[in-house]
This record gives sequence, C-alpha cells and structure tokens, in this order.
Amino acid sequence: MAENSYRAGFACFVGRPNAGKSTLTNAIVGQKIAITSNKPQTTRHVIRAVLHRPEAQLVLVDTPGLHRPRTLLGERLNDLVRATWSEVDVIGLCIPANEPVGKGDTFIASEIAGLKATVVAVVTKTDLVTKDALAEQLLAVDALGAFAAVVPVSAVDGDNLDRLVDVMIGYLPQSPQLYPDSMLTDEPEHVLIAEMIREAALEGVRDELPHSIAVLVEEIIPGENNLTKVYAHVYVERQSQKAIMIGAKGSRLKEVGMKARADIEELLGTRVYLDLHVRVAKDWQRDPRQLRRLGF
Repeated sequence: MAENSYRAGFACFVGRPNAGKSTLTNAIVGQKIAITSNKPQTTRHVIRAVLHRPEAQLVLVDTPGLHRPRTLLGERLNDLVRATWSEVDVIGLCIPANEPVGKGDTFIASEIAGLKATVVAVVTKTDLVTKDALAEQLLAVDALGAFAAVVPVSAVDGDNLDRLVDVMIGYLPQSPQLYPDSMLTDEPEHVLIAEMIREAALEGVRDELPHSIAVLVEEIIPGENNLTKVYAHVYVERQSQKAIMIGAKGSRLKEVGMKARADIEELLGTRVYLDLHVRVAKDWQRDPRQLRRLGF
C-alpha cells in the first residue's frame, strides 16, 4: 500500500444520553472499552478506543452525553464533551431508531453544525424497529441537517457496523499511524477498573442513585499465583444511599463485587481479589474539592 494512502484520525459519537454511543464504540472495537447502562449519563470520562485496519486507524473517543446540567459535575461533563467535539475529525450523531427525533437531537445537531469535523448521522438500535419504521426515521433524521451520510446500524446484531466504519474512515485525514498495533485504548488501567465497578453498581439501583455513585480505585497489587488484588471505594452522597448500596446483610455489595470482578479478570487476564468499601462523600457532585479528588 502506498504510504500516503493510509488514514488515521479521531472520531466521536454524540447524542442524547442513552442513544447507544458507548455500546456502539464497544461493538466497533470488538471489546468492552466503555461502560454501558440503561441509566442516562453513564459515561463520565473521555475514553479512546483504537480500531486497527490495514489501511487505517480509527480512534473512537467515547464522551458523556450532552445534557442540561443540574450540578457542577454536569457542567464539567458538558465542557468535556464540547472540548472533544472541537478536536475530532469525524462526528457521528447518534439518534435511536425507536424514538422520535426530538428537541434534544435538534439542539445537538445545531451545536455541531458549525464545527470543522465532518458530521455523519447514525441511526442506532435498528434491531428494535420494523423496516417501515426505520425508513420513516431515516427520512426524519436526514431532514435534521446537512450530513455527509446517514447510516443505520445495530450494535447488538452487528448490522451495518462495517459500512459505518468505512464511511468514517473515508473522512479521516491521510496520516501515519497514531497508536501502536497492540493498543486498544489509552485509558489507564485503574480508570477502566473503576468504570467496571461503577457499571456493576449501576445495575438495578433506584433512579435517584446513579448520578451519586463514583468509584475510586485506591490500589492495584499484582500478586503471586496469578492473583491481582484491587482495593476500591464506592462513593455515594448520603448515608441512606450507603444503606441501599450495601443492601441487606451486604447482599447488594456482594453482587456488585461478583459482577465487577468477572469483568476485571477478563480485562487483566488474571484472577482478581476485589476489596470494595462504600463511603459517603456528602454532595460530592457540587463540591469542587471532592470532584477533583474523584478525578473530575
């Protein structure tokens, strides 16, 4: 292949919370890099996932969903999203096939219209609708803006993912490789582990709790006999939330630990001893000092 025909660059998926952005990132890379949940605003960190092709390298930047902020954390997450938008080469605007195009979609489409990045509309979750409903949604999405392409996909079925990747790579600049062949993400191990614990903690909790949960990995100790010890704290904002997180006789925290441990073992390729403690950090989402300590 001619040296100057290789393409490499950055792309990100944007959209309302819960539009399927993180699921899509994981499906394209073929490995769990970003955490997913049916709770909105699950993603809090910018995570880069690297897709290697013989002719190109596509670096997918997973960002939080843009939302109306109610806390200092919310404001910081929105700033993070906008900063990422200004730096990528291609933006995929994700709109679910099974929900009508709404004010949030229109707002985000107008926000990204003035950026230098090429914008591709991505209609996600096509496995949840009929062909007729999908055709109608594609027309509705096309009317939202001047997109370089409109691509329907299903991250669950893997339907049309290759076409989406081809389209996005086509708009990347010609460039040498940006990351080594072996690298799937540039995210530090302790952040990925914290995210896996938070994902497990989000499962089955009450609606008021998700935004109050933060996880800090205090220590990772590689040990003998292929055993890694991970010590982590799960932070909530109130004493009553701590009781919910721990559950009756510690049952809930035990479930969280079991699920998270399985994911961490897959990530590290070793057996894992996971030590979890729940701590109260009062109103941490509104406290600049505590936000800094928790990595925001």
